[in-house]
Order: sequence, then C-alpha cells, then structure tokens
Amino acid sequence: MPPPSLTVTAARDPAAPAPATRRRSSSSKEDAAAKVPHPAGIAEAPPAGAGTRKMGAAPGDGGLPEWCSPAGVAGVVRRHPAPALFACGLLLFMAVEYTIPMVAPDAPPLDLGFLATEGMHAAVAARPWLNSLLAALNTVFVAMQAAYILWAILGEQRPRAAVAALMMFTCRGVLGCATQLPLPREFLGSGMDFPVGNVSFFLFFSGHVAGAVIAAADMRRQGRIALARLFDALNVLQMVRLLACRGHYTIDLAVGVGAGVLFDTISGWYFDARNAVDGGKSAQLEKHCRSCQCHKALLSH
Repeated sequence: MPPPSLTVTAARDPAAPAPATRRRSSSSKEDAAAKVPHPAGIAEAPPAGAGTRKMGAAPGDGGLPEWCSPAGVAGVVRRHPAPALFACGLLLFMAVEYTIPMVAPDAPPLDLGFLATEGMHAAVAARPWLNSLLAALNTVFVAMQAAYILWAILGEQRPRAAVAALMMFTCRGVLGCATQLPLPREFLGSGMDFPVGNVSFFLFFSGHVAGAVIAAADMRRQGRIALARLFDALNVLQMVRLLACRGHYTIDLAVGVGAGVLFDTISGWYFDARNAVDGGKSAQLEKHCRSCQCHKALLSH
C-alpha cells in the first residue's frame, strides 16, 4: 500500500493519469463492443446446397461432368489420345462384330495373317529345303531363349524369367488341353522344327513367341537393350515364318505376346510378395524385384 502522502498528491493533481485499472476496464469494454456485430450487418446463411454444384460439373448444364461438354471432350482427346483412340476402336468393332458374316461350320478358319503371307507360303511350299532351313533357324532361336533364361537363374541367380516361363508353359498346357484347335489345312511341317521330330503340339497359344517376350523383358531390366532389341526383331521374323508355314493362327501369336508380358509381370509380383514376407525389406528393393540380392536371398531359404 502506497504512503498517504503519495495518495493525496495524486488525488489533487489534475494532470495525473487515470488509474491503470480504469484504463484496462474501459479498453476491455470497447473491445467487447467492437466484437458485437451490428444487427444490420448480419447476413443470413444461405440454405444448404444453395449456390453449390457437384465437383466436376459445369455450371448451367444440369449437373453433367465438365468433360461431357464439347470443350471438355476436346480437352480429353487432347490430353489422353490413347484412351480416346481405344474408345473409337470400341465403337468401330462393335459395328463390325454385329454385322460381319460368320464362318460356316464346314469352312476353314478365316485368318488375315494367312492371307497376308500367301506369297511366302507358296514359295516355301515349293521349296522343301527352304522350309527345313527356316525351321532349323527357328529352333536355334528357341534354344537361345532357353539358354538365356537358364543362364539368368543359374549363372546370375535371378529366377524371375524362369518362374515366368514355368507359369506360362503350364497355363499354355491347360488351355491347349481345354480347347484343341484344328491344324491348318496348309500346314508345312518339318522334322527340324521345335519340338523336333514332327510331334504333336498345342496351337493356342504360341510358346515360341511368349518365351521370346519373357527373355527380352528380362534383358531390358538388366540394361541389355541391344540384345533385347535383337530378340524382338527375331521374334517378329519368327511370327512371320510361323504364319507362312501355317504353324500357328494369328490369334495364337497375339496371345503369345500378351502371355509373355502377363506372366513376366505376375512373376515380379510373386517375388515382391515373397520379399515382403521373408524379410520385410521390399521397400528397399527395386520395383518388380530387380535386385539380384533379393533373388539370392530367396533361393537360399
């Protein structure tokens, strides 16, 4: 408590400032008054849903997505040309499928690949030695595929390509037994073709093509781009030869390409899953199990 003399002096001095408690009280009242909004300035909240529109919807079009407008369609085509092309393909082949004449039960299958290689077929059919030579070269290419896949698992300890080939040939055997297609009438067999000896084989799907795709995919993962391109080129020549000799239908070759890509991908998923289960280190490995150490660890268990 201050001395009486100081209290009296402060009370008699008109120039003395007001007590601090009053200043704080008055300032707090002013702040509270400033925070209270004026009744005239209160705006009513809009009703729920008023002035809003669906995400992705263009204004004034009844709530349709923006890409349904002409400008939106043009933007989709410009940004995503591949899906737009496939959409056009869907419409085109819907019209073709519902109007194309069906092949009669007693007629041979209609194969556009056979029609495209009629000239080559006639040349090979007139020269048996050429047929045997092409078959022998094709068998060498199949041996190259097998040698590379075996080297990858035995020499480099990378089993992904080998597992993909095992999956592919097993699936091919199941499908080949499920549906046995008739041998083309103009088939040109050769004892030099793989499997050697004019033995029976499954037409659907082509294991020659699928094996080459699996080997080339593994080469690309290892940075052997030139070798992968060589295998791709030889695979194309192999497909032309198989069509010309009527060793496979076109659909067999097309599905062979897809099967090679599919089972190579599934094999990668398998090893990724095994890495996660065995060591929990999948996050440290390259995608699709490209690390050699990963394969070595799996093989050692």
